[in-house]
Amino acid sequence: MVQTIQAKDIDLRYLINNFGLQLVQDDQFFPEWQENLPEITDLDKQLLDKVKAGYFNLLNYPPLLEDVIRMAILDPLLFIGDFYLAPFYVKSEEPVDIAVEDEETLVKGRIDTLVLKDQFWVMVIESKRASFSIEAGLSQILAYMLANPHPEKPSFGMITTGGSFIFIKLVKAETPQYATSDILDMRNRGNELYSVLSILKKLSQIVISN
Repeated sequence: MVQTIQAKDIDLRYLINNFGLQLVQDDQFFPEWQENLPEITDLDKQLLDKVKAGYFNLLNYPPLLEDVIRMAILDPLLFIGDFYLAPFYVKSEEPVDIAVEDEETLVKGRIDTLVLKDQFWVMVIESKRASFSIEAGLSQILAYMLANPHPEKPSFGMITTGGSFIFIKLVKAETPQYATSDILDMRNRGNELYSVLSILKKLSQIVISN
């Protein structure tokens, strides 16, 4: 009998034991979030300044839940980053199943936002409650990324609480490996959304070129 596990109920130890998942801390494994990032326009910056101002306004009216984060933070980022234009399209709440090697366990879950290009997974974006640590979503988003049907290509993800962002790269190969970016936080000086958008644009360029 096949055992079903909800993706939200698994942790990193489960992924390590059942999929051999490995964390890579070598900067050369995930240079895409730091190197040769594209410039963003003055208009982009003006729009992102409004997004940041809106975020801090929303903090005055807790709780800041997933639907509000998606509407006020994620949707503007995807719009400004041209992820609603060809060759990309966005499907929300896409169900994902992944099987453990013994085929007796199926991990089930739902992705908050999935960005696709020609049926190729470009970005998995998991929005969590603002009161949660982004670590709370790491094992869940990695479980989704392990379901990428194109193991020959790396997949990229982003977790956000609304105010904090982290990027993830996963390479499946024989032994799946992943790495994360630094945490980008809206409470830092300046506007970290500039960096978030620049990284999103860089990853979209990589996928289009593939």
